[in-house]
Amino acid sequence: MSNKSNLVLIGMPGSGKSTIGIILAKRTSHDFIDTDVLIQHVEHRSLQNILDQEGYLRLREIEARVLQEINVENHVISTGGSAVYSAAAMQHLRKNGTCIYLDVSVDTLRKRITDYETRGIAKRPDQSFADLFGERTSLYRQYADITINGNTMTQDQICDAILKQL
Repeated sequence: MSNKSNLVLIGMPGSGKSTIGIILAKRTSHDFIDTDVLIQHVEHRSLQNILDQEGYLRLREIEARVLQEINVENHVISTGGSAVYSAAAMQHLRKNGTCIYLDVSVDTLRKRITDYETRGIAKRPDQSFADLFGERTSLYRQYADITINGNTMTQDQICDAILKQL
């Protein structure tokens, strides 16, 4: 894993990818990319706007395209929660990146996410958060080089655990 210069954070919305990513970037002297922000920049609109206008499958297509266009070294990359739906995008990110799954329980996520319906989450309209969690968990595990249980640790402790496993 040490020959891969990027650190790629994967996990559910609310797992802490963006916040942990910024801290991890500072601690490793890496640059930081939040792919949700990158998608919004490329598309000139919010994730929720894409969902409202074109649906969740279109958001996933856009996300896959944007992820496959990332060609950087020495970056911490915080992906959107649905990045793992694209095998091609994940394979691309893994070529030069170690994938770190921030594993957080559905109960903890529910406490953290108060804007589930307007957060820009790429899910079926009828899909509950628990169903989404169940659907995505195996994909996160499939792509993870490192898994960190983030239920009881502080952000700094999670970063310590990541750096220790690298």
